Amino acid sequence: MEMEKYVKNILNDIKLRGMDAVSEYSVKFDGYGTPFRVPESEIVEAKNLIPEYQKSIIEKTYRRIYENHSIQYSNDKMRFFRGSIYGIRYTPIERIGMYIPGKKPLPSTVMMIGIPAKIAGVKDIVITSAPESNGKVNPYTLYIADILGIREVYRLGGIQAIGSMAYGIGMKRVDKIFGPGNSYVNEAKRQVYGVTGIDGLYGPSEVLVISDGTGNNEYIMADLNSQLEHGITSKAWLLTTGKVPSTGENGRIEVMAFKNMDELISKANEIAPEHMEIQASNPMEIFSRIKNAGAIYIGEYAPVPAGDYFLGVNHLLPTGGTSRFSSALTVDEFMKKTSFASVSREDFMKDRELGMELAKIEGMPLHYKSMEVRS
Repeated sequence: MEMEKYVKNILNDIKLRGMDAVSEYSVKFDGYGTPFRVPESEIVEAKNLIPEYQKSIIEKTYRRIYENHSIQYSNDKMRFFRGSIYGIRYTPIERIGMYIPGKKPLPSTVMMIGIPAKIAGVKDIVITSAPESNGKVNPYTLYIADILGIREVYRLGGIQAIGSMAYGIGMKRVDKIFGPGNSYVNEAKRQVYGVTGIDGLYGPSEVLVISDGTGNNEYIMADLNSQLEHGITSKAWLLTTGKVPSTGENGRIEVMAFKNMDELISKANEIAPEHMEIQASNPMEIFSRIKNAGAIYIGEYAPVPAGDYFLGVNHLLPTGGTSRFSSALTVDEFMKKTSFASVSREDFMKDRELGMELAKIEGMPLHYKSMEVRS
């Protein structure tokens, strides 16, 4: 409750005092005030700060992520019936904001949000990212912004970045905010939801490995430990029907032993982790029975870190058990779905009694009249 009130007070102050408040909080939290907008020349020149070999790596990774996300693009869907057309139209969101945690390079996150946005056809993309100690946005963030054709980047982090994007302080307001952040950023996103859209609320990183004892324990332990590298609140589970391997000195890995795979799968679905690996002799059979996971990595050559970086699957995933009802970031998250109907007289007149009777049942006489008056 204290955090909720703390964030609310800052957001209210930003709404009330605008750029003065944004500047004060930026100086307080990030040591940097106005100007916030990064000059276009600085975005374009960022490539000169990146080693050639790393630029090649980033460009190859970009292509892999693009190829794997391009299959997600949804076309309009239509049904033709009695001279009528019914369907769903997909339209890209006009303007989105990307929140990229600052002060360290996160090129993978910029690509994971920016690439599906471009595939969806989003016209305007804004990036906010807290500056480094030199007062500049990380050059890797700027380099990928340049590749994506993004020219609107701001030296802004934290609650003040979320407030600026949501309320249109110092920039045109955005229609939806994407990106991970700390608990304060998460709370700010939660509070501005309704004023603007959000992609989700991302908590500490999680990994769950399913094992039947036939997998390579060295690989399994490396994968479990990799996600704990994100921070002290990250979680790692090993669920196994085989011999319980040693976790060494890492007491943060929770190991659960099961008599059979049915019980194990039931528990895995109950936990509903962000990342899941299946290291077993029959991985596809187990995969077919998993209902709840943000992303599933099958076999010993699909470690979670590879998914985080180069496999091309998105790494913005539901955490904290929310994969029970939410999904990985996809191209669809950057699009709106609009139902439409173009109805022939024949179709309407043949079945209008359905609507008229329902209007009577619900006590809506003007709804009834709207359908009755047509001839």
